[in-house]
Amino acid sequence: MVLEGSSEAVCSPSSLELRPSGHRPSSSSSSSSSSSSSSPLQNHDAFLSNEKEPAQYGELIVLGYNGCLANGDKGRRRSRLALYKRSKANGVKPDVIHNISTPLVSKAFTNKSQHSISYTLSRSHSVIVEYSQDSSTDMFQIGRSTESMIDFVVTDTSPNGQGAGEGQSAQSTISRYACRVICERRPPYSTRIYAAGFDSSKNIFLGERAAKWRTSDGLMDGLTTNGVLVMQPTGGFSEGPAPGVWREISVCGNVYALRETRSAQQRGKLVENESNTLQDGSLIDLCGATLLWRTPEGLRRTPTLKQLESLRQETNAARPQCPVGFNTLAFPSLAQREVVDKKQPWVYVNCGHVHGYHNWGFRKEKGGGGGADERECPMCRRVGPYVPLWLGCEGGLYLDAGHPTHAFCPCGHVCSEKTARCWAQIPLPHGTHAFHAACPFCGTWLTGEQGYIKLIFQGPVD
Repeated sequence: MVLEGSSEAVCSPSSLELRPSGHRPSSSSSSSSSSSSSSPLQNHDAFLSNEKEPAQYGELIVLGYNGCLANGDKGRRRSRLALYKRSKANGVKPDVIHNISTPLVSKAFTNKSQHSISYTLSRSHSVIVEYSQDSSTDMFQIGRSTESMIDFVVTDTSPNGQGAGEGQSAQSTISRYACRVICERRPPYSTRIYAAGFDSSKNIFLGERAAKWRTSDGLMDGLTTNGVLVMQPTGGFSEGPAPGVWREISVCGNVYALRETRSAQQRGKLVENESNTLQDGSLIDLCGATLLWRTPEGLRRTPTLKQLESLRQETNAARPQCPVGFNTLAFPSLAQREVVDKKQPWVYVNCGHVHGYHNWGFRKEKGGGGGADERECPMCRRVGPYVPLWLGCEGGLYLDAGHPTHAFCPCGHVCSEKTARCWAQIPLPHGTHAFHAACPFCGTWLTGEQGYIKLIFQGPVD
């Protein structure tokens, strides 16, 4: 493995130049400040160039929030972020590698104009890789830190879209400087992901206990504590992909098989025939939150909020009825969240029969007695959870603009059949080594044979 930008793999006792000698590139520009845009789909001040319509690289969407954080999208803390071409390139690339003694490490860290990655091999030996400015790329950083060098602030996601609060951030499993995304400024705007982000001193520090190693080329690579995992879809995402294999991305952007556990010191095997280039539908897991990458081309195939609203109105115009109470049902507006409307449709998730709300049918002997516990469907007598139906509002999670005919179990989020089938097959990381399929709109683990159910409406909608 050769670091990007190197001319050859040559190792010397003290330092290794990864660039032609004779001149030194100017120091790299600092990461841009936070975005103050009111909408992730509108212009981001920090990312805009002087063009009227700057190139869009793609969008990052955090699973589990259904279009908006519980307390609202604010600045860099939001449920999705569109990455645009910056007015000035801020990318960096490997430049020079130094084998040095520990006293010089602190001296190197004082140079805040120089990006660098430090690998501590022992108390008496460290390797520092200096990075220089790369005018051909833009860099975006993701992490839990709210410092200005982080472009997308991401906190832990729990089921039902409830992110970790301010007071819980200390217990977060997401790194403060989790990863960085590098976008080519020229078409086709290839986008690559790397583990770890640069801190306020423009450094990435891998301590003695971090997983790191010398490569066969005499260079360095490493992994972060809880790792950055990526799953590339098999086949085009909008076409209905098969789940890919989860891999781990290193600090230098190489692809490895997963470690035995999330934070194990022994790395997995290098996967030489795979790359860190993101595709439409790539999933990025930061150990506490999972992000979906959508390309502009992929987003053009997904429904807009206007289209979702049109589908909602079309469904309601068919006047579905409760088969018992015979009252007309209607999906609430997309803006309404978590407050159940009296006309809202409910479903028995084990059979798919849609009803209006009724306060009977509990099966106390099976653990019921209130809320969404076990109920007996009056149509088919099947027993199971009884929950309100909610339309999925995050268009970027859809594979198509099909009619909302299926619901995830047991949460009741409704989407197209193609979208439900896809997400029910994708195992998402949980904890140190577990994987579970989950509703992409709220993060609830899926249950039942398929993880979703076809909705059976009384009336012309079926």
